[in-house]
Amino acid sequence: MTPVFFELKNSVVGVAGLGGLGSNVAIALARLGLGRLIVADFDVVDTSNLNRQQYYVDQVGMPKVEALVANLRRINPNIEIAGHQVRLTPENVPEIFAGADVIAECFDRSEQKQMLVETVLLRMSAPIVSVSGLAGYGRSNDIVTRRLSSRHVLVGDGVTAARPGVPLTAPRVGVAAHHQANAILEIMLDNGRKRVNRSWQ
Repeated sequence: MTPVFFELKNSVVGVAGLGGLGSNVAIALARLGLGRLIVADFDVVDTSNLNRQQYYVDQVGMPKVEALVANLRRINPNIEIAGHQVRLTPENVPEIFAGADVIAECFDRSEQKQMLVETVLLRMSAPIVSVSGLAGYGRSNDIVTRRLSSRHVLVGDGVTAARPGVPLTAPRVGVAAHHQANAILEIMLDNGRKRVNRSWQ
């Protein structure tokens, strides 16, 4: 294992919201060999979630945090996971995600997205990877990753919100989630390279 990839085992990622985006992002990171995940969601698994979220029929009715932690540990028994079954607010976000190297915004509703991005950028030092525009059956290549600032990366087409006739679907949500996971990986590897370079100076 190279020193840079070794950094993944020492990295911490926070995932806010464990629906279609968050459950897919967390699983991608667990498969990469991430050292620690902090996951948070207040909701329970519903049958309507199963078309795009990483849960199973026998987990319907379980808190999403509990169900996803169980699934993640089956994939990577070595990953350390801190689960928080809670509704995230500007007051508790800094405490829950304290120590995270990167935070993934994985909410469905625009007001929740805005709340998390503003809270992280104003009150924390970690970068955040957020999503805007991923609904429907549109072209996968319309979903792109853009760096808005040194601490804010945005994934999506920036336009396509869920609405009647334009649902959230597993393929497009999955594309966006894996863009998000890849952006997080790039941030962590960049941080690792910087640490390695400093150690040789």
